[in-house]
Amino acid sequence: MSKMKPDVPTAMRNMIAQIRRGLPFDAPEAQVCQGPCEGCSLKLLAYLDDELAGWEQRLDAGERVGLAELSRLEKIARRIHAVLQKNGLV
Repeated sequence: MSKMKPDVPTAMRNMIAQIRRGLPFDAPEAQVCQGPCEGCSLKLLAYLDDELAGWEQRLDAGERVGLAELSRLEKIARRIHAVLQKNGLV
């Protein structure tokens, strides 16, 4: 028997949790801003944190989420992850 896929809101919450675990949101500014800089890691982390917090609030309020929103957030997170990787933070 195959497992059922989660509904979109559950998938969004799971993805948000995975992003929060995988990126250094709590790293001190001195650590984030050292070494090479291919884009402002500090600003990118702040932007993504705001996006995630916004989605968490919307989900808590019962807003309907579609696959387009899930895909958009994934794309943003992947791009920011790539920049952070170039900067040596992940």
